[in-house]
Amino acid sequence: MAKPEGLPDYDWESNRLLSNDDNDPRFNNPGVHEIHRGLRKVMNEYPDTVAVGEIWVRDNERFGEYIRPDELHLGFNFRLAEAEFGADSLREAIENSLGAVAAVGGTPTWTLSNHDVEREVTRYGGGEIGLARARAMAVVEFALPGAVFIYNGSELGLPNVDLPDEALQDPVWERSGHTERGRDGCRVPVPWEGATPPFGFSSTETSWLPMPPEWADRTVEAQIEDVTSTLSLYRSAIELRALRPEFSGNEIDWYGSPSGCLAFRRRGGLVCALNATDAPIPLPPGELLLASAPLVNGELPPNAAAWLV
Repeated sequence: MAKPEGLPDYDWESNRLLSNDDNDPRFNNPGVHEIHRGLRKVMNEYPDTVAVGEIWVRDNERFGEYIRPDELHLGFNFRLAEAEFGADSLREAIENSLGAVAAVGGTPTWTLSNHDVEREVTRYGGGEIGLARARAMAVVEFALPGAVFIYNGSELGLPNVDLPDEALQDPVWERSGHTERGRDGCRVPVPWEGATPPFGFSSTETSWLPMPPEWADRTVEAQIEDVTSTLSLYRSAIELRALRPEFSGNEIDWYGSPSGCLAFRRRGGLVCALNATDAPIPLPPGELLLASAPLVNGELPPNAAAWLV
């Protein structure tokens, strides 16, 4: 951010909660981009460095300004994290994200969650259906061209945690006068091993945000050898994405698909299909490479996605 000349100081008493939008005077002004250009000049002297911006900007033209060749290398685009689990909304988010960087020759970025939004398992409905949809969306996300960012815990299929009032740490809770619970539910630490909290995250008896006992089956230890686990799905997707030539190309072509579903093809030959309906659907032609759920009589089940080559 950059404060324009003459802008009054922030009034904390009348504005106890921070917020920003495209018209926020602290952002989207020439001073911000001047700072980024200065940073980029320094970073260009260190070729292995990368700058990623958390860019909460709705306007695509303004978004693109942040990742021009002389500014940031990448910018978080949260359209996919904000989209509902439905073919139309997801396609719109994907097209928007691709369009946001096309004009400046930038790299599209994808993420399903971060430290400011509900975890995707909860956002997509919670429970088994939320987990199934989150797994499906991971397959969709890794099929897209560009850079993928994983928020810690997504690879374990973690949901949001409903924390008691006394455990809340986010300043939003206090500054809102206890009317907004804040973001702590998505910030509970990752469970690593063992059968009881804090699951190897800390040597103390409690973590800074308490971990629910029911996470015992979602620890890294519990999932790493299970080929059907969410962690194994992520590991397989990452490996295939890195090694297979079918993931080449920077563009996608949309396939025809049944109502409530979407399918697209990478220029290298990968086809990704998502079933967002409540009934199984036939898969496009090709060899199955990966699926977020077992096929049902050769068809893609509801709330699932698959890769074909």
